[in-house]
Amino acid sequence: MLDRDEDLLQAAEGWVGAGHGAALATVVQTWGSAPRPAGSSLVIKDDGAFLGSVSGGCVEGAVITEALDVIESGTAKLLEFGVADETAWKVGLSCGGTIRVFVEKIEAKGRS
Repeated sequence: MLDRDEDLLQAAEGWVGAGHGAALATVVQTWGSAPRPAGSSLVIKDDGAFLGSVSGGCVEGAVITEALDVIESGTAKLLEFGVADETAWKVGLSCGGTIRVFVEKIEAKGRS
């Protein structure tokens, strides 16, 4: 079972090594009642496969969609989901808190 950050990063490294695009999404800040703590991670492959969690399931779909864009564009994004955000209700973050998730493309070793 892949439940440690090292396991997630090794899986992503394998995807990139096999020629797939990949992204890393990390909870960088929480406020109030948040489903997962800061530091929680999710790795996403260019076909939509993913491992890990940034929200216990309530915003993973939105994060994966944004991550696919990050993989394609190469431009990192800072996402915010919170109960005051109408989008958060649409994607299911109704726990009453706010989370910020940083999504970045994972590059192959030796590439700048």
